[in-house]
Amino acid sequence: MKESEKYIIDEKTGLKYELVGDYYYPCLAAPEAPKVGRFGMMYHDYLRNHKRVTYSGLMLSGKLKEHIEDIDRQAEDMFAQLVDQMKQAEGVTEQLKAADQLEWVCRMNSIRGRAEEIVKSEVVFA
Repeated sequence: MKESEKYIIDEKTGLKYELVGDYYYPCLAAPEAPKVGRFGMMYHDYLRNHKRVTYSGLMLSGKLKEHIEDIDRQAEDMFAQLVDQMKQAEGVTEQLKAADQLEWVCRMNSIRGRAEEIVKSEVVFA
């Protein structure tokens, strides 16, 4: 590290430091909030509260946002796929929706609830 410069970069860690007075302080910026849905928010909360080492490592490396967005995308894809598969397996069709809306809503709520629990256990809280 060269001390005569206002900004320096540590070759080992890749962190940038700024000279303020006689001391170098790391140039840390608050990470941009990830644009995610419910599964991404659940995962972010889970990491922050239960996997602190992983959370800190991802945040310091600048990969937290990207990682949470990736998990959210995986969870949403899995959720949509499970809902479609369960609808086909249980015979929940548009004909049922036209004939008996209340029955269709009950079955769809059940399917969505089960699919959400599967996604949470296998992707979000894994």
